[in-house]
Amino acid sequence: MTHSGELFGSVILPGRTIATFILAAALVGCGAKHDDSAKKTAPQPPAVKGALLETVTSTMLPETVEVVGTVRARTSAVVSAHIPGAVGALKVREGDRVRKGQTVAQLDAQENQSLAAAAAFGADGAHRALDEAVARKKMADKTFERFHKLFNEQAVSRQEFDVKQTEKEIAAQEVARAEAYLKQAAESSRTAATMAGYTKISAPISGIVTSKQVNLGTTVFPAQPLMTIEDEGSYQLELPIPESMSARIKPGTSAQVTLDALNTTFGARITEIVPSADPASRTFIAKIPLGQKGVRSGMFGRGTISLGSSVKGMLIARKAVVEHGALTSVWVVDKDNSARMRLVKVGKIAGDRVEILSGLSDNERIVVGGAEKISEGVKVE
Repeated sequence: MTHSGELFGSVILPGRTIATFILAAALVGCGAKHDDSAKKTAPQPPAVKGALLETVTSTMLPETVEVVGTVRARTSAVVSAHIPGAVGALKVREGDRVRKGQTVAQLDAQENQSLAAAAAFGADGAHRALDEAVARKKMADKTFERFHKLFNEQAVSRQEFDVKQTEKEIAAQEVARAEAYLKQAAESSRTAATMAGYTKISAPISGIVTSKQVNLGTTVFPAQPLMTIEDEGSYQLELPIPESMSARIKPGTSAQVTLDALNTTFGARITEIVPSADPASRTFIAKIPLGQKGVRSGMFGRGTISLGSSVKGMLIARKAVVEHGALTSVWVVDKDNSARMRLVKVGKIAGDRVEILSGLSDNERIVVGGAEKISEGVKVE
């Protein structure tokens, strides 16, 4: 029996099948050679030169607490009205500087002016009445002296002498009453004048007007705040201290103050702690005096307060931290000198260094200079 095929090993294959097998084997061989060539010509990771590295290690750090506070003037005054009335004139605006005693507002209170004028008129009348009483007393005294001599000479009767003596006593009583009335009228006049003077509202201290609560024509009442004046010469940072730390923070405790608006950080000390706590927030107010130029009331400030103890921690250069939105990371260089991005959790900032709470281990190397050249996987030389 004739077969159109050949013997391949111990299997007899048709002629067409043999050709297909040979072609497949050739293609497999070519693919294997291509893969070997690709492995040999694969590009190596780029190398970066000039990056500055630092080996991180844990160390004992001073234990601190960071508190957010507000800058306030050490001396401020709330200007208020003493009497009711409508604001007839406002002589200052927010931001104006005023001197102590300077008139800052005027109330339109015609009734007080009228009462002051009437009281002054009454005091003048009492003064004239006293003058008249004194004149009558002088006349009665002289008349009594003449009658006293005549009585001694028995030129007048006892009855006539007694009449003149009585007139003298009555004149003295009239003077006393006139003096008392004058004193009362003068006091009423002073009180009315003082009340009328309250229509002029003066600055109690020298400083700058930081806020104004009324406008022209506003009706105000006694003790109602009109404006606030702050002394520009002295400011302080007020920090709310949790009551749990009140025993560890006392006057004289050192602190690191940061004012973001002025882009400045400096050392300072707490000079005063308010002895009473805020019942709502359960905090005590610690005060730190500020002497920097450009400080204004209401500025945001942070105080890093030393608690007098140490804890184990890790500090790295702030410039080593790379921020991507809400994520923070550093470039870690492994044993093969390859750069890998590592997410870290940062803590407190201490000058040009920042605390790392998690993400790094001791003796790891990080990039602290030239980070802009680094990308994932590059070789760092």
